[in-house]
Amino acid sequence: MYMPTFRIRSAFWTRTVLAATLILCLMASTVQAAAAPVSIPAQAKALTTENVAAFLKQFFSSEEVKAQLAGATVIVVKDGKTVIEEGFGYADKAGKTAVDPDETVFRMASVSKTFTAAAAMQLVEQGKIDLKADFQTYTGPLNFDNPFGTPVTVEQLLTHTTGFRIQDPQPEDINDDFKTKVSIEDYVKQHIPPVVREPGTSYMYDNFASLLLGLVVEKASGEPYEDYMEKHVFAPLNMDKSGFLLEGELKEDLATAYDATGKALDLYTVTPTVMPHGGMLSTADDIGKFMTAFLDGGAAGNNRILAESSVEAMEQYRSSIHPLLPNTTYGFEAPIQLPGAGSSSKIITKAGDLIGFSSYMFLIPEQNTGVFIGYNQQSALRELFYPAFIQEFFPQYAAPAKLDAFQPLSAEALDAFTGYYADLRLKSLVSTVAVNGGALSITDALLGTRQLRQVDDNLFIDELTKKFTAFELDADGQGTYLKEPYLNPYGYEQKGPDGVGYADVTANHAYAAPVMMLQSLGYLPNDAALSFQPEAGITRAEYVRLMLESSGLKGSKTEKLAFPDLQGHPDAAFVQMAVEIGMIQGTAGGEFQPDRVISRQEAAVMIWRLLNAQYPDKLFTNVKLAGNTDKWAIPAVKMAVALGLYGPEIKADAKGKVDFKSRAALSKQENAAILYALFTNPMNQIVAKLMEKS
Repeated sequence: MYMPTFRIRSAFWTRTVLAATLILCLMASTVQAAAAPVSIPAQAKALTTENVAAFLKQFFSSEEVKAQLAGATVIVVKDGKTVIEEGFGYADKAGKTAVDPDETVFRMASVSKTFTAAAAMQLVEQGKIDLKADFQTYTGPLNFDNPFGTPVTVEQLLTHTTGFRIQDPQPEDINDDFKTKVSIEDYVKQHIPPVVREPGTSYMYDNFASLLLGLVVEKASGEPYEDYMEKHVFAPLNMDKSGFLLEGELKEDLATAYDATGKALDLYTVTPTVMPHGGMLSTADDIGKFMTAFLDGGAAGNNRILAESSVEAMEQYRSSIHPLLPNTTYGFEAPIQLPGAGSSSKIITKAGDLIGFSSYMFLIPEQNTGVFIGYNQQSALRELFYPAFIQEFFPQYAAPAKLDAFQPLSAEALDAFTGYYADLRLKSLVSTVAVNGGALSITDALLGTRQLRQVDDNLFIDELTKKFTAFELDADGQGTYLKEPYLNPYGYEQKGPDGVGYADVTANHAYAAPVMMLQSLGYLPNDAALSFQPEAGITRAEYVRLMLESSGLKGSKTEKLAFPDLQGHPDAAFVQMAVEIGMIQGTAGGEFQPDRVISRQEAAVMIWRLLNAQYPDKLFTNVKLAGNTDKWAIPAVKMAVALGLYGPEIKADAKGKVDFKSRAALSKQENAAILYALFTNPMNQIVAKLMEKS
């Protein structure tokens, strides 16, 4: 599966997921790498074994890469031959086991989707699947809501344009239960989401769509998915160390997974047991066999896995918000965007991420070249590797894009783009678009505020990183979607309606901006006739629910609750989830007191518990506090002050000291300001400046 660096869970990872979703912390290294300036050599180097070996040696010996590396495997193929395959670092650091590109098994994660797509195309060739047909033609009727009267087709499963509500893997889908077997069909029936956008009208990277495609393959072929893949994809290519079941050699030779700090992670399995959208296990050598066959029109010696027409179909991009920013083909996606160049439609790629594993496969059909890198530590390695490789050997794809003349929009016309845009997949990823000084600007919690300079119709270049952001307009000329390269380059963000405020929170209210943002994003009712009671206190349970909802997390399914006074409470599931991720503990009396108004310092401590591992207390030792803060809350309050997690009610005095009003009740308007800050404040930039001063 692909998940933007805040990916998958279990007891050891859920806290990281929330913290990263809440503040986007773990995206920092990715963006810094992706935003590096492009240096295009005067002449491309020939793709020879000697040149690639020299490139890899230099790349993997750099200090920036070594800091992010446990082990990695790379293979490069061209013109039907392997140019090079090498291993770097360790498959297992404790045992000093070196990575072997022939033997070391890596989790392919979402690269699995390309293989599932290839299987579906085989069945299309055989007339067993019609791409334009309702996918339920093959799966049988499934119980889900689709109010649009337009069926979801197999083709839309392939292109991530289903309109399904986001349904990523659940926390419990990554687990250590190696005995329980869950079928694809049973999992689909239990978890299938409703359709919330008209099928075919918007792009959203969709794990569940690829899971459904796997079920289509299973039903249309009459064979279990894993058996079909073995017989019709792996065996013809002699991919003898590939599969979807963690057993035998695949389990024995699986590389150890490491987190971003280099700590070894426990072995885990996935649910469903066979996961078409992310469960494939393979080696670099086997992936090289697939790339070679694909680039040879689907043929591998006397065997053929795809017709040439199917290969051509899988190379063709099917949608885009702008020609320089294509979305997906049948089974592939657009490459990492390069500054000034965009995402070349001449290159097809597939990225994948699971706990402790990442992978990237990219093919350049017109160069008859394919490259794969896999690694076993959470890091931004591929964001460093891909641009460096392209610039070294194929710099023409990194050259600045040639754009036609266009009619620049007036400041008034730019208003059509303004508003709050939430990622279709992860609503906690938010971009704020505004007009400042007659020009468009964009703000997020990752890079802060940047100017957007128009370079084409509905296409803008980020003046900070020189990458493109594009907008889609509706029939009335209003912005509806945007695609940008940082928060989630694998999907669109959707513009919310304008927040209308409340009878007691009008446009000139001190807290109008945060309240109206939460209305626009759907976390508060968007009805001006209602009363918000901005100065009323917010209860502990309400605070937890809003914090988790805005972080994209749902309530816990655990039946045994941590506190007796949660029984029957409407927010009990959210409080229980907060307990499970370490956000809350309780009170001295062993109760949670869900309906007690939360104090400001209690609210700060809940956030601190999530972010402390990412932002240690030593970063905030120089923060000066005024007023009264209980000793147990001082580190949390210092963090909150440093990160700007407050509203206009808090100001520094002449000596730079800040009274957080720690023991006072947290009001609804102040809570809105905290959420607003979490959505918009560039936390990593703030911390970087603190580190410079320390």
